[in-house]
Amino acid sequence: MDVAHIRNFSIIAHIDHGKTTLSDRLLQRTGTVADRDMQAQHLDAMDLEKERGITIKAHPVTMYYTAKNGEKYELNLIDTPGHVDFAYEVSRSLSACEGALLIVDAAQGVEAQTVANLHLAMKQNLEIIPVINKIDLPHADIPQAKQQLEDILAIPAEHAVLTSAKEGIGIEEILEAIITRIPPPKPTGERSLQALIFDSYFDTYKGVVILVRVFNGELRAGMMVKMPHSGKTVEIKEVGSFNPKPYTRPKLEVGETGYMTANIKSPREVKVGDTVLDSKNPAGVLPGFKEIHPMVFSGIYPINTGDYEQLKVSIAKLQLNDSALTFQTESSAALGFGFRCGFLGLLHMEIVQERLRREFNLDIIATYPSVVYRVKLTDGTMKEVDNPAFLPEVTYIDEILEPIVKAFVICPGTNIGDMMALISEKRGIIQTTETLDTRRVMLTCKIPMNEILIDFHDRIKSMTRGYGSMDYEPIGYEASDMAKLDMMVNGEVMDAFSSLVHRSKAENRGRLLASKLKEVIPRQQFQIAIQAAVGGKFVARETISAMRKDVTAKCYGGDISRKRKLLEKQKEGKKRMKAIGSVDIPQEAFIEVLKTG
Repeated sequence: MDVAHIRNFSIIAHIDHGKTTLSDRLLQRTGTVADRDMQAQHLDAMDLEKERGITIKAHPVTMYYTAKNGEKYELNLIDTPGHVDFAYEVSRSLSACEGALLIVDAAQGVEAQTVANLHLAMKQNLEIIPVINKIDLPHADIPQAKQQLEDILAIPAEHAVLTSAKEGIGIEEILEAIITRIPPPKPTGERSLQALIFDSYFDTYKGVVILVRVFNGELRAGMMVKMPHSGKTVEIKEVGSFNPKPYTRPKLEVGETGYMTANIKSPREVKVGDTVLDSKNPAGVLPGFKEIHPMVFSGIYPINTGDYEQLKVSIAKLQLNDSALTFQTESSAALGFGFRCGFLGLLHMEIVQERLRREFNLDIIATYPSVVYRVKLTDGTMKEVDNPAFLPEVTYIDEILEPIVKAFVICPGTNIGDMMALISEKRGIIQTTETLDTRRVMLTCKIPMNEILIDFHDRIKSMTRGYGSMDYEPIGYEASDMAKLDMMVNGEVMDAFSSLVHRSKAENRGRLLASKLKEVIPRQQFQIAIQAAVGGKFVARETISAMRKDVTAKCYGGDISRKRKLLEKQKEGKKRMKAIGSVDIPQEAFIEVLKTG
């Protein structure tokens, strides 16, 4: 199709503001999906996506629409995941577009992710069309939503399109706005093919299906192409687009979006953000490529050790559709054989664990999540550590740097005191406080990623009765006073419970773990000491008292020296038992402690 009649756009929004419902209505209105085939959340293929109301995997769709001016247009919707964990994929999807629909819920107003996603879209210089959705709700406050667009996002409110995706109100206006406001694609002016890879997935029959947007030249079957960042040269077997099911086309031209297949067996050979070039006459590489690195690491172990092989196969299968997931084998004295897995963030970790449980029927236990620390050694070299067990000896460490994130927290004005206390408890520094409207404020703060891993989001939700929201973006590393906390049972270090913590929090965490272990470790015939140690110094201790047989029960009267003799004999026996005895901690105890985090 002629470039002037092509429009590439994306939809960005906070979770549950109606992004997927709006894409359903666009598919219906353009006749891309017949009414009889239509179902709610049509583009979300996974049960998890439908349940949580989030998009995990991006889905592009090509729609054809005849505008009021009588011209026919090709509209390419590049649907994006909405969560910060997938921020790089979102940025690549946005760079394949010329415009974006920014959805704001008329009842809830601007939320944390609305701000973060808008920043991403503005970085790519996209044309923003604000859409105020859910105007049919009885408690919708349209004037306030418009006010927030101007005050917080600096977008003129008169440009906003009022819609209700559920009721189908304002869909025609959105389609017209896409055609009139979003500019058509422009060729880059290079001498030959340039296409951006913005995603890929694995198909059992075709191998890896690569999703591309053509910036220059054309893609067709039979061409030899190369991908410079992955170093592969392949022959294209098939090209096509989605409606939303894939269908083949003779070629993809400038400005068009679709897919290509070649003989590629592993998604790891295809890098998101790479450029597809003509191998005979290569042009320049498109800017913006970045290697995806995991941010959060956690050990995943099967509860039943016999499931180890099945877990290995299952994680490998998951990795076929999720190239950001990394894993390697590791073993623990407590939990047996398992895998150390790397994730993009907390939501990504949660989703992978949930999919292993559901899709592969596995009972798994995950260890305490940790982030990647950079350790500067005394000889000047830098080492990355994602597992406390691999931390070098203290004598070789010059300093430890931890990852820092910039967090946007939106909460009701009445909770600002509690929120500030929570942020400072988590070692955060509040940079700015903005009043959004009469009811809500936005706090922008710098906070160590390690501190927001477990309960930060949950505590925001419970403090604000569900009205608070949070989003974050990584901003780099900073030196910090971190220390390795070891848990010792009967003088032996337990690797499964080792963690890197800030020195100021080591004592509290040590006490918490020690008291939890005291509850779950069964009593023995001798006294057991549970100790938390930081660099050779004990910071907490709990003692499990011995099970004691009443050896004096058979003495009914007689001289006291008889009882004393029996007690001394027992004491000697216990001393000998303690010297040679070892404590076997049942797996259930480890699972119980790890579950409580």
